[in-house]
Amino acid sequence: MAVKSTASTLWRGSLEQGSGTTSFGTGVATLGVHWKARSQGSGDTTTPEELLAAAHASCFAMALSHALSQAGHEPSELQVSAEVGFEAGIGVTGSVLKVSGSVDGLSQEQFEGFANDAKDNCPVSQALAGIEITLASTSLQ
Repeated sequence: MAVKSTASTLWRGSLEQGSGTTSFGTGVATLGVHWKARSQGSGDTTTPEELLAAAHASCFAMALSHALSQAGHEPSELQVSAEVGFEAGIGVTGSVLKVSGSVDGLSQEQFEGFANDAKDNCPVSQALAGIEITLASTSLQ
């Protein structure tokens, strides 16, 4: 069965002077958005790229956990972050994934192999195929 996820945005005003709110279909959050945060950065307002980063980090974590578990190496913990870049006039410029994980019985090299496979094959990475995706991984033993 296909699952469909939804979100909506209510925007008021011009791009540079306006602002909006983005709401998740589940109702778990409504977040403010505006151009200044997107083009210059902000500590208190989200951006489409921050939402992409959240999607990428969570998707990658699930894909890596699944691959490790399927190979008999269930992780005790994976810490994943994603940083999605944006440049006005160009668009989304790339995504940098960072992962550290506690997985008994795996060398750093083996962990990197699983992590690289998850980077290439998680559904969000595939959706972002038009941008550069890089990965830094650390196995914590």
